[in-house]
Amino acid sequence: MSTPAPDEAGAALEPVRAELVRAAHAEAGALLAQADREAADLLDAARAEAAAILEEARRRGEAEGEAAGRAVRRRARHAARARELNVRREAYEELRVRATERVRALHHAADYGSVLDRLTRGARRLLGPDAEVTEHPHGGVVAHAAGRRVDRTLDVLAARALDRLGTDAETLWKP
Repeated sequence: MSTPAPDEAGAALEPVRAELVRAAHAEAGALLAQADREAADLLDAARAEAAAILEEARRRGEAEGEAAGRAVRRRARHAARARELNVRREAYEELRVRATERVRALHHAADYGSVLDRLTRGARRLLGPDAEVTEHPHGGVVAHAAGRRVDRTLDVLAARALDRLGTDAETLWKP
């Protein structure tokens, strides 16, 4: 047996080499196709996860926004109510001041003597004829008898008149 010449050996191995190259290309192609499929699956999964994260963030954002909106509306209602009550209180205080001033003006009226007589009689009717009745500097009287006291001053009478109005006083400044 003789050893084939190098050119003859290369030619004899050419079909084997060609088959190995073809098999390597086929295997590389299959591996690349598998890698492409896996990459596409990973991208699809990442996109789905990103969409789910965005949807959850949107829902949370909407819920937080709604809660914040409710809180803002609640604070606005409370602030508006506080302002309304403050304005009502100021209006009532102004009414009280003006009513007291008007009633105090009776102290300087020409018929104040008859007003003072009626107030004195009313105090004695409540405490008895022996009640000690004193004229108040701002008008009206204060009476004392047997540990009891009656205040019939003009300021107190004005305040009582407003108290009797109760919530009807609000009709004076409501539209």
